[in-house]
Amino acid sequence: MTPVSITPLLKRLATLEAARQVSAEEIAAAVALVFTNDISAVQFALLLWALHTTGQDHKPEVLAACAASMRIAAAQVDRPKLQEVVKRKGRSEGRYGGGLCDIVGTGGDGHNTYNVSTTASILASAVLLIAKHGNNSSTSLSGSADLLQNAKPTPPVIAATTAENLPGVYEKSNYAFLYAREWHPGMRFAAATRKEVPVRTIFNLLGPLANPVHDTGLVEARILGVARCSIGHQFAEALRLSGARKALVVCGEEDLDEVSCAGPTRCWYIHERSSPSSQTNGEAEGKSEVVTDEFTLQPSDFGLPTHPLHTVHGGKGPAENAEILIRILKNELPADDPVLHFVLMNTAALLTASGVCEAEGEEVVKERGPGGLRWKEGLRRARWCVESGAALRQWEEFVGVTNELAGSTA
Repeated sequence: MTPVSITPLLKRLATLEAARQVSAEEIAAAVALVFTNDISAVQFALLLWALHTTGQDHKPEVLAACAASMRIAAAQVDRPKLQEVVKRKGRSEGRYGGGLCDIVGTGGDGHNTYNVSTTASILASAVLLIAKHGNNSSTSLSGSADLLQNAKPTPPVIAATTAENLPGVYEKSNYAFLYAREWHPGMRFAAATRKEVPVRTIFNLLGPLANPVHDTGLVEARILGVARCSIGHQFAEALRLSGARKALVVCGEEDLDEVSCAGPTRCWYIHERSSPSSQTNGEAEGKSEVVTDEFTLQPSDFGLPTHPLHTVHGGKGPAENAEILIRILKNELPADDPVLHFVLMNTAALLTASGVCEAEGEEVVKERGPGGLRWKEGLRRARWCVESGAALRQWEEFVGVTNELAGSTA
């Protein structure tokens, strides 16, 4: 097939002044050509370079529109079936409505810390329904997919969780890993060119915004870690433009794409806030709006000490990190282990952001911290996920159902 030419767009992106007049929709339409292999490698490379040099690849509206194009090109799940299963699971508690949750980072922070987001997602599945979007590593020692594929004694078959059988996975487990390589088949057309472009491009930023089940309307809450504090606001706005109504964008002050165990973490909290009632046809009508609050978190807000980042590097690769994962799930790490604290802190952040910590009860830690949220209650629940064995059970169910699915299709 003859590639589609985007020469007119590239000419407009050639200068900063002209690039400001290019709409997000025009850029997203050009990016969409990548997923169907309808653009030449040369023009694709020029597009990536132009977006980088003009700064268009960091604009919230561009990120949101391009992520939408990426999700449209992804494998599509049967929404009614997935909705039925989510409703039947009935996981709602506090201000958590029982929807799907994710915790993911942009990567590229250069710190090579332990796979904290992936491990936190597994721990949180003891309480929440998790749709963890992830892939193999491109810059770090161990990506989320690499970690899971090296788990012992039996790893999950992550490629077995497909759009066709995702509802069935949730029948057996609260946890699902959406392997980006399988859910975004069109990305294979971008791989070779991306390797040739000598800078980080918009594709290094889209993954966390492109969870393939986002457009089902069933993703309720998420944490998104960014590798530079300077882009936190842009990602928060991109999430809001994408329809997110409950999310936490985080960046450790060391430019770490996690909630930091070493010191302050800058946060952008997207949530619904009630606005004053208004008169409509003579009747009072309450309204809510989606707003973004900014604040800073400290380990002490969770009731934890600080740990230097060099103490949470984990192993030297995915096999060693996978051993740590299983030890955490089996509650075998010492209570003061820095990696355990790092994981518990990020698990607690997801639980807190989800709203589940707003449930009442005798054991609830009601103290509130930054953003008016119950971070210490999040930590109490995160510890319970490990110590009760509930997270381990969800992990074992996920391993079992994916291996069963892989066997049935072999």
